[in-house]
Amino acid sequence: MSMKTPLPLLVFTDLDGTLISHDTYEWDAAAPALAALRDIGAGVVLASSKTAAEIITLRQALGLERWPAIVENGAGLLAPHSTVLPDNAAYLLVRQLLNDTPPKGRDQYRGFGDMTAAEIAEITGLDPDAAARAAQRAFSEPGLWSGEPSELDEFLSELAQKGIMAREGGRFLTLSLGKTKADQMADIIAQYQPFQTVALGDAPNDVEMLETADLGIIIANPHNAPLPVLKGEATGRITRTTRTGPEGWNAAMLDLLARLNLT
Repeated sequence: MSMKTPLPLLVFTDLDGTLISHDTYEWDAAAPALAALRDIGAGVVLASSKTAAEIITLRQALGLERWPAIVENGAGLLAPHSTVLPDNAAYLLVRQLLNDTPPKGRDQYRGFGDMTAAEIAEITGLDPDAAARAAQRAFSEPGLWSGEPSELDEFLSELAQKGIMAREGGRFLTLSLGKTKADQMADIIAQYQPFQTVALGDAPNDVEMLETADLGIIIANPHNAPLPVLKGEATGRITRTTRTGPEGWNAAMLDLLARLNLT
């Protein structure tokens, strides 16, 4: 797609703990900044560990259907306006390779595929319908590790030998066949050719995205250990909020739009 008028700004944003509250799953506090972005014709690309089934619902609620969305930590992409769920062959392969790992590690990793929708709802705090959508995996397997850190290293090494990549998010250790949010981000930037890009995130699986954008904003998340100092923080290209979740997202984006003279 060739844009006749370059986008003034293309925003890539994580969801849980960033645009969406870690505790309530609400995003209303970010509504003023989202409206300001719409007013200037900026694009907003959701980039999350969530499934396509979850993103379709959220993207519609946020009024962002015209933009692509990065799903399952970058393992997949949802086209603009699409409501068609992707094929799950990649997920089935991840599950097969996971089940082929030695029992010592496998028994200490409990993925969504090992849980019922009710168990996913209990662990995540999602309502039953949302938990069912979270279970509709196409590319990746989130899960919880119950063993020791040293045993985790051995487990991840076994998975790596099978071609499975592990990513740590805000809540879960997610397994996939590769690709990060930043990989998908590069393709989207090439397609839309925005004047400037910004990324917002709060977890380790957001680091590449934050460092790839022209500007990065780390949203404070008291539920997790703070991210280490990233490339670009020393020069101010990457900044951090003091407010959390959608409140921090809203304040940071409104401040950025003012600094860029886009309001």
